[in-house]
Amino acid sequence: MTHPLVAAVDIGGTKTAVALVRDGAVLARTQAPTPARDGAAAVLDNVAALVRSLGDAPVAVGVGAPGLVDPSTGLLTAATSSISDWSRVDVPAALRARLGLPGVALNDVQAFTLGEAVHGAGRGLPIVIGVAVGTGIGGGVHVAGTLLTGRRGAAGHLGHIPVPQAVGRPCPCGVTGHVEAVAAGPAIAAAYAEHTGDVIALPEVVRRAHRGDATAARVLAEAGAALGTALAGLANALDPDRIVLGGGAAVPELVAAAEPAFAAACMPVLGAVPLVPAALGGDAPLVGAAEAACRGLGLTSDAGRDGGEAGR
Repeated sequence: MTHPLVAAVDIGGTKTAVALVRDGAVLARTQAPTPARDGAAAVLDNVAALVRSLGDAPVAVGVGAPGLVDPSTGLLTAATSSISDWSRVDVPAALRARLGLPGVALNDVQAFTLGEAVHGAGRGLPIVIGVAVGTGIGGGVHVAGTLLTGRRGAAGHLGHIPVPQAVGRPCPCGVTGHVEAVAAGPAIAAAYAEHTGDVIALPEVVRRAHRGDATAARVLAEAGAALGTALAGLANALDPDRIVLGGGAAVPELVAAAEPAFAAACMPVLGAVPLVPAALGGDAPLVGAAEAACRGLGLTSDAGRDGGEAGR
């Protein structure tokens, strides 16, 4: 069955991407800087203008947004501080007013997970965990055709799994000891600065590790071990078919260090749970947002015909 054309939106703190998507295929796309400092209304005006600029006639809009979406109210909660006045915004209602289209919103990494589970590296598998490592660490869980959202919309938020490598380290969420505090991109750069006094970003840490800098190599190894430990805990609880890794900070050096820690901490009965790279690249959140929009219309992709609604 061919599904209708839908608009998909991926809102980030620095840029907003919009695409027209049908059956998991991106047919047209555009992007523009996110007017984050100008507040939610400006951000959503920007989204509407980008959707209109693509022409054609989408029947719905799906949005991957930073922050959590409360399943009971549809409002953004635990919103990112990178966009002003972003908390408690009803994104679908705001876009309906601007575009006259029905829509849904979900967390951006949950959108990434949905895209990869249905149309990407997890296609056709019963239980898929998505992981995005960037300025933070986010995740999602797709089970038997359903994206789990949880009671508060936080299901799969694996950056806040406690790990021993992070004991005493403050996490951006306000608690100490979470894996995001040691394995996200800024955390790795901060750890290097603590040891050396050099304030550099993650790509330069990686370059220095390649040039034989022992401190850079050790920081990446420690971060990877923390990530692998956290993922093993999740795998032990959910017994997934596959874990899909993406995000700008999921550099090969980090993943290589995560793999042995993951294997060592997984229960032997699980066997080898594959850790695989995202297949859709930067399109994964857009494809997932489009899939959520289709599910909001009561449609399910052939790749996910064993499941139901966009979230539970």
